[in-house]
Amino acid sequence: MTSVLPEVRRRRPGPALAALFLATFVMGSAELIVVGLLKLVADDLSVSVDTAGTLVTAYALGICVGGPLLTALTIRIRRRTVVWTSLAGYVAGNLLAALAPGFGTLLAARAVTGALQGLFLGTAFTVAAALVPPERTGRAISVVFGGIAVSTALGVPLGTLAAQHLGWRAAFTAVVVLGALALLAAVVWVPPVDGSGTGGLWARSRHALAPRVLAVLGVGFLLLGGQFAGFTYITPFLEDVTGVSGTWLTVFLFAYGAATAVGTFVGGWAADRDAARALVGANVALVVALAVLHVAGSSRTLVALALVLWGVVGFGLVPSLQYRVGLLAGPGRDLAATLPASAVNAGIAVGAVAGGAAVSHGGARDAMLTGLLVCVAALPATWASGRLRPAASGRQSVEVAGEAPSQD
Repeated sequence: MTSVLPEVRRRRPGPALAALFLATFVMGSAELIVVGLLKLVADDLSVSVDTAGTLVTAYALGICVGGPLLTALTIRIRRRTVVWTSLAGYVAGNLLAALAPGFGTLLAARAVTGALQGLFLGTAFTVAAALVPPERTGRAISVVFGGIAVSTALGVPLGTLAAQHLGWRAAFTAVVVLGALALLAAVVWVPPVDGSGTGGLWARSRHALAPRVLAVLGVGFLLLGGQFAGFTYITPFLEDVTGVSGTWLTVFLFAYGAATAVGTFVGGWAADRDAARALVGANVALVVALAVLHVAGSSRTLVALALVLWGVVGFGLVPSLQYRVGLLAGPGRDLAATLPASAVNAGIAVGAVAGGAAVSHGGARDAMLTGLLVCVAALPATWASGRLRPAASGRQSVEVAGEAPSQD
């Protein structure tokens, strides 16, 4: 397992986890805030709104593809050093976005910062797990991911509001300023840790991409894909089916966002108790929530309750997903740490497309039905993945024998 080096074992993990939380809050805000800026960007840079929408795609592809690639390239570099350099690069990439003279530069900056976020997240999860006792690993992971959840509920709405008055470049400037503060905090508070993996890239890859790991990643892909088949079109659903608009629409969405933030930390506690069972429970809850939305979408009370339940478990399952991948990857856990983010973002992308196809044929209610069917189909796979166990430690040690672990 990853561990804190002896000279820093007595440090309290709180400040380091706070620094990682701030960094992921910044990254989560930067990732999603562009959704509310598409028209502003399109008008300023003389492109169509659908062209501006590729900024979302470029970022997601950066996380899915670039994150694992950068992780592979930096796997022998000290973990704390990777935290610092990836965060510094992220700040520089967003500065480039704020100053972008044209759409092409902005698009490239989004792709690069997406890849750096993927690298940072995987490394931050590894570092966070090293700062606490094994029985608190899930809660440490939830703190890191909690930054993204809180950014959804708080950072994105505030940033979008500011951009409407100050321009889209101001939003990226705010990301640069907060990112610089997060970098300073990381330099001061994040201690050196041992590398959790052993062996070279090939040996680690065999563990990181083992069938048992890919099976759990497939579960994450399905669960997030099912969610975003419906959530991508939650606004038209609430307007057309539930009949809420204006301030009430904001209230419903805020309730979901707040529940997401709370659920992430609850999910960390659940992961520490039994990550496999937590994933199954979250899957069942998603089925219930989406079924209520599809069947009783005209009832404001039931819809509100379903959204809160959805928010609590929808991203609350991520710490358990990350925990299970790290456990099953064994010596390849450093390399595997970025793979859940790739699976999640791939699921989001495919789910949004599936939901769009459903909307074009039958409206927003059918998007919820699509998400429901995917989550129902995922349930047997989620249950089966809970029965998977890590490879025998003896075999792992044989496969990677003869090479010392990297350290920071």
